[in-house]
Amino acid sequence: MRAPGPALPRCSPLAALERQIFDFLGFQWAPILGNFLQIIVVILGLFGTIQFRPRYIVVYTVWTALWVTWNVFIICFYLEVGGLSKESDLMTFNISMHRSWWREHGPGCVRRELRPSAPGAPEDYSYVSVTGCIIDFQYLEVIHSAIQILLSVKVNKEQRLQSSAAAAEERPWRRQKPNLVTQPAGGDPASLSAWVALASSSALLIHSSL
Repeated sequence: MRAPGPALPRCSPLAALERQIFDFLGFQWAPILGNFLQIIVVILGLFGTIQFRPRYIVVYTVWTALWVTWNVFIICFYLEVGGLSKESDLMTFNISMHRSWWREHGPGCVRRELRPSAPGAPEDYSYVSVTGCIIDFQYLEVIHSAIQILLSVKVNKEQRLQSSAAAAEERPWRRQKPNLVTQPAGGDPASLSAWVALASSSALLIHSSL
């Protein structure tokens, strides 16, 4: 028998997909790669739990530890802990100067482009001014990473419970000891006892008549 239902909450891959979309909009290549691996491993973990494939479950468990570590690093990056700077190009692999999509499109943010007034400035060059944000972009990124950590811990716990239940169902049932009292060929013991009693009485009558 297999596990009765999916062990991984459906919100886990959906949350990773939602984060992937906004990271694509912000050209954040390092988080994009991590989100892609997260979605693939979550699907493998779901398949391994339903089909009770221990190797897939081990892969998912190891990846969960790496995923939690990565999200802790992102929190430290945006909070600038340990000498990290959110203004660096680390999340884009130093390929571009793009920042988080939430930097200019957060809740309440008003984005304005200002043309440089200096003579000789390129025509396609402009300054971007963002004002009125209800919450700064770094805190939105921290919230996303914290949600991923909580989901990963919860999912991993439920996955272990489901895999344990599946393993218990896979064990063969213990066979009961055979009944040592066997019935002789002839069917019902009551009818057999009646025939024995009749034969005994017949033998006594024959013996008394002799």
